[in-house]
Amino acid sequence: MISSKITLVSDEEMIRQYFSNQPEQCFETLYKRYVNKVYRRCLSMVKDPSKAEDFTHDIFLKVFNKLNAFQERSNFSTWLYSIAFNYCADQIRLAKRLPMMRMEDGLDYAAADTSDEQLHEEAIQLVSKAIEKLSDSEKALLHFKYEDGMSIAKIAHICSLKESTVKMRLKRSREKIHRLCTQQSVYKRR
Repeated sequence: MISSKITLVSDEEMIRQYFSNQPEQCFETLYKRYVNKVYRRCLSMVKDPSKAEDFTHDIFLKVFNKLNAFQERSNFSTWLYSIAFNYCADQIRLAKRLPMMRMEDGLDYAAADTSDEQLHEEAIQLVSKAIEKLSDSEKALLHFKYEDGMSIAKIAHICSLKESTVKMRLKRSREKIHRLCTQQSVYKRR
């Protein structure tokens, strides 16, 4: 009875009502709701199914440990996706800083690869860093549009905004990302 009741409430309401007295049930429900989306987010960033699966589990452990700090300044899903994005971006940065070692010929360091894949990764990192500098509301609008594939009308309804306002804010956010990426790219070359 409680199980079916808990699955019908919103994420935020569930956290308010059930996290303190039924934390496992609350977490399990949130996990079931979002595990596939978080996995896809990780996979799109790391391009490795095994790593994406590991990162997904790590992210949910992190979220569960921080769930009592969730303050409802944004939707739970936005908060979760922000944690997922930042976690993956941090792991990508960490992997680039740590040298890869080959087993053959002793412990030679792997040579840096300057292929298209590396350039693609660098571009992803530039965009990731730029997105980190956006406000929560800018990130949320971009997420709704490009991650969830929502229409402008639906975003406007959810955010209680006019469609023209949503379009303008999306345009400004994209321009801001472009500007930040260009600045980071210039500084990186110096």
